[in-house]
Amino acid sequence: MAEQSTGLSGRNRKLGIGIVLVIVIGLVGFSVLTNDQNDNLSQTPPENGPLELNTAPERGALAPDFTLQNLSGEEITLSDLRGKMVLINLWATWCGPCRLEMPAFEDKYQELEGEGFVVLAVNFDESAEDVADFRDELGLTFELLLDPGGEVQKLYRNRTYPSSFFVGPDGVIQIQHIGVMTEGQLDGYLADLGFGS
Repeated sequence: MAEQSTGLSGRNRKLGIGIVLVIVIGLVGFSVLTNDQNDNLSQTPPENGPLELNTAPERGALAPDFTLQNLSGEEITLSDLRGKMVLINLWATWCGPCRLEMPAFEDKYQELEGEGFVVLAVNFDESAEDVADFRDELGLTFELLLDPGGEVQKLYRNRTYPSSFFVGPDGVIQIQHIGVMTEGQLDGYLADLGFGS
């Protein structure tokens, strides 16, 4: 009996030492990971541009700024549009739901442009020719912007087409909509933001 008791005690001691080692290794790993994350947070922006955002843009946050070219080669900068209500729409020509919502955007743009409503349709990494063909086919007159390499898509952490952000005159995101937007939803959002009838 005494030998069995000693054997259990030895096994328990080994088990205890093993648990302590696992905890110590886990704490060391967590400390290294936390220090790496803190180093990344304190990094200064590189000379060629800002650091990538760690979180997706959300309602109540300042909309990440960007500058892209339209189909005429003119540069459009989001922050230059302060004082206006901006609908940023992330889309692609091959996206069926994107095609469905564009006519409603065009109608509202035509109706509310004089009140300061702007549509920036940011295309995902397609050629100017494909985007121009899409514009001509649907008769769109709002800004279609080219996003080579999908840099703005990454900036906005986009994973679904279409995705839309309503940015207020102060540059803050007021509404985020994922997926196709119906005309009724568009009217409702704009009414909530003080635009339209």
